Amino acid sequence: MPHPIVLTLMLSGLLAAQEPPASWIDPDTGHRVVRLTKEPGSASLYFNQNGYTADGRKLVYTTPSGISTLDLATHEARQVVQGRVRLIDAGRKTQRIFYVRDGAAWWTNVDTGESRKIGDLPRRGSIATVNADETLLAGTYIEGDGRDYNNQRPPAAAGSQAPSQSQQQGHSLDQPRNKGQMMEERWAARLPMGMFTLNVATGEVKTIHKATDWLNHLLFSPTDPALLMFCHEGPWHKVDRIWTIRADGTQLKKIHTRTMAMEIFGHEFWSADGKTIWYDLQTPRGEDFWLAGYNIDTGGRTWYHLQRDEWSIHFNVSRDGKLMCGDGGDSGQVARAPNGRWIYLFRPELIPNRGFDDKSLVRPGVLRAERLVNMSKHQYRLEPNVSFTPDQKWVVFRSNMFGDTYVFAVEVARSAGPGKTE
Repeated sequence: MPHPIVLTLMLSGLLAAQEPPASWIDPDTGHRVVRLTKEPGSASLYFNQNGYTADGRKLVYTTPSGISTLDLATHEARQVVQGRVRLIDAGRKTQRIFYVRDGAAWWTNVDTGESRKIGDLPRRGSIATVNADETLLAGTYIEGDGRDYNNQRPPAAAGSQAPSQSQQQGHSLDQPRNKGQMMEERWAARLPMGMFTLNVATGEVKTIHKATDWLNHLLFSPTDPALLMFCHEGPWHKVDRIWTIRADGTQLKKIHTRTMAMEIFGHEFWSADGKTIWYDLQTPRGEDFWLAGYNIDTGGRTWYHLQRDEWSIHFNVSRDGKLMCGDGGDSGQVARAPNGRWIYLFRPELIPNRGFDDKSLVRPGVLRAERLVNMSKHQYRLEPNVSFTPDQKWVVFRSNMFGDTYVFAVEVARSAGPGKTE
């Protein structure tokens, strides 16, 4: 038996050896990858949440002990909120971040540390998004006591066990083991729901829409404070998913209409200028793949085609709209891609129109793909959730390729040729 001191040193050395590298050049792509976070279990936000402070200098991320920021220039990290909370968004106007703690919405200024309670959520309510000028939050609640299949439990009774940390954080890191069955059951339950806004200044709650559809994925426009996108959640081939509504409850509008059986569309997100809603489109499900765009001002539609291996669970777009990225997927995803485990960079290319100049027709194009990171060691029960940094030079993602989950970034510019190092 080794001496205790020797054993301690051996274990310390083993743990240090297991810590992921700080940076490397991916030998298959020639792109530099850096590990941004040091805390095991740390994660960047869901792909359509805003994870960057208003000044563009800091990444906001979660850890098992709270919320932290990372200076994108120096990589200096600092915890700004401690405890079991669910991060909603970083504000687009101020240096505030918004989160839920103990059934109430809060904000904290990441520079000054000032914090304030905004207001209590409705019973069985959750907050999903912050509007462009940080005056409103929006969320949903379930009426009555019907079982919420999204959280797998009805409201907690007095003296019952508290929800787990992953449940309180909303978008849990790992997908449910039987997600398909959960989606079918929750969709079929037709629970009565309300959509509400929460006034940041006064804490006033206003219900703006009611339905027995499963209301989910609320997302305010990044530029129009009164425009809200949301989805009818459920099995994608059974729902008309993408909708918009004004923050006062008027102008309810369906964004995409199905044209064939088993056509699916979802994982919608805004362009940075708020002019386009982008979404994954498959015609039909699992066979033909597009990244589709809808212009909210003109109604014009643009569809960019992808190959099967290039399909991604989530896509995102750079702030200038010139580049897109995707987080790939394994063979168990809807695309059944045999070689889809990559972080991708896409350059959109429209097909020249030599035919009819009809504005009602879809403008077709192709996404020209470049592989950024080999994700063959990543377990896709954890969705990487890609996003561009504000300077558009890096693609940020979360990964368990080394075991624990950390936040990484890959440089858009190639550092070396594939198979070579610097």
